Amino acid sequence: MDLEIISVNEDAHGMRIDIFLSKELVERFSRSKIQKGIGNGSIRIKGREQISAHSRLKEGDEIEVEVAQEAAQGVRAEDIPVPILYEDEEMVIVDKPAGMVVHPAYGNPDHTLVNALLFHFKKLSAAETTRPGLVHRLDKDTSGVMVVAKNDHAHAVLARQFKEHTVEKVYHAFVRGVVQHEEGVCEEPVGRAFLNRKKVVIKPAGGKEATTFFHVKKRFRNSTWVEVSPKTGRTHQIRVHMAHMDHPVIGDILYGASSPWINRQALHALSLTVNHPSTGERFRFEAPMHEDMQILMQHLETSDGEP
Repeated sequence: MDLEIISVNEDAHGMRIDIFLSKELVERFSRSKIQKGIGNGSIRIKGREQISAHSRLKEGDEIEVEVAQEAAQGVRAEDIPVPILYEDEEMVIVDKPAGMVVHPAYGNPDHTLVNALLFHFKKLSAAETTRPGLVHRLDKDTSGVMVVAKNDHAHAVLARQFKEHTVEKVYHAFVRGVVQHEEGVCEEPVGRAFLNRKKVVIKPAGGKEATTFFHVKKRFRNSTWVEVSPKTGRTHQIRVHMAHMDHPVIGDILYGASSPWINRQALHALSLTVNHPSTGERFRFEAPMHEDMQILMQHLETSDGEP
């Protein structure tokens, strides 16, 4: 068991513990699992002998959550095709399809990239037991290049590159509206929305540092093709920053840019540049835009193309 500590801030004062945790842990636990954990004692408030799902929180409370590791060991291999761009003894470079979740989680244990990788490669790094091989992530509906570690040494070296921001990441996106400047940068800090934990928002106070560079590839009548280079790798960073600049990614329902022309956000991880874990040689890997984004671009190029 791993023990996770969640601190209660002023905004959560007076909330029921089950409601608070269902927002805080929305991507990992259902509300019923949270209530079950409170009942069996694997979720508790430090310093309180007995609590229930109805217990009210106080500012400064520390919630202890026991996270079982055995579920991670039970991740099963699945024969799911994944485009492989490169492979050697240290790492694998894949072109992740849109619509594929990266790793198993509560409520979504199967059909993920990790399930597929375990079938094709048998052995991956164990540095992240719940996410074998994964050094970084892409959102479910973002396609493109990802690096996967095949052993713990490679995992440590690659993870350090991401932490130190020496990895070069380039994304292509189609955004709503005509971007006026040829290039620019957004440096607004970001963090989880308090009332909707699936959503990330700009947080001038208390948010995490986030930096996104962009430049215009092509302008259409009512939209723009942009190349984006995030320095940091926060959850939903590109999507939130572009929406903040009034240019949400086309097809991104969560951030206000639904489109009849594509059924996911038009965001693709075009390339990734890393140093090889063993040799230190600099490698750049690239995956062309997927078919659905190419079709969208053809539509946007028409004179009356609406995003």
